[in-house]
Amino acid sequence: MSRKSKGINGEREIIKFFNQTGKWCACRVAGSGSSRYLSPDIIAGNILRKLAIECKTTKERTKYIEKADVEQLLNFSSIFGAEPWLAVRFDRIGWYFLPPSDIERSGECYVVREETVRHTGIIFDELIK
Repeated sequence: MSRKSKGINGEREIIKFFNQTGKWCACRVAGSGSSRYLSPDIIAGNILRKLAIECKTTKERTKYIEKADVEQLLNFSSIFGAEPWLAVRFDRIGWYFLPPSDIERSGECYVVREETVRHTGIIFDELIK
């Protein structure tokens, strides 16, 4: 499976989580990451909250994220009035959600480590409370 397919399948999995609650709606944003316009991977919301989510998957224990991806998420969220979230799935532990303020800077990029995400990240059920 290509990296792109793995990422798209991950986005679809999160959308399914939201839509199965019966209290949230979510959709993928077409062209996210390849468009010149600000766009996260997923927009989700209910009557009370709007979330903009950038999704990353990895089989490694560390995921590096381009600075531009995080900046785009923050800019979109600010204009749209949404909470910015990073969703990271490490193959061994599943999905965790982090606010961008909890992501470690590493030179010109950001880094999310599996051991850190277990302590600072939240799971889906906590995100939608």
